[in-house]
Amino acid sequence: MISAEITIIPIGTSDTGVSEYIAAAVSALDDVGIKYKINGMGTVMETNNPEKLFTAIKAAHEAVFMKGAKRVATSVKIDDRRDKEKTINEKVSSVKEKL
Repeated sequence: MISAEITIIPIGTSDTGVSEYIAAAVSALDDVGIKYKINGMGTVMETNNPEKLFTAIKAAHEAVFMKGAKRVATSVKIDDRRDKEKTINEKVSSVKEKL
């Protein structure tokens, strides 16, 4: 299972608020059909298909330009575990059990 986190920062906008740009990025993820969870600092995705992951990242990045941003900074972290299936929820539960 591949887990990835993206953080997209629109630059060159007329306002300090960015939620409309992030909403466009998340809508692009819906169009790709990848499983995701948003949080206050980024979006975590999971899939078994690397091509789908990279398609989703590109779609989210491009959606922010389409919304009108002049510059977009996108950070990506990928955890590609192939020895066993571990979902995002299972990873969180594992940590909580140890607390």
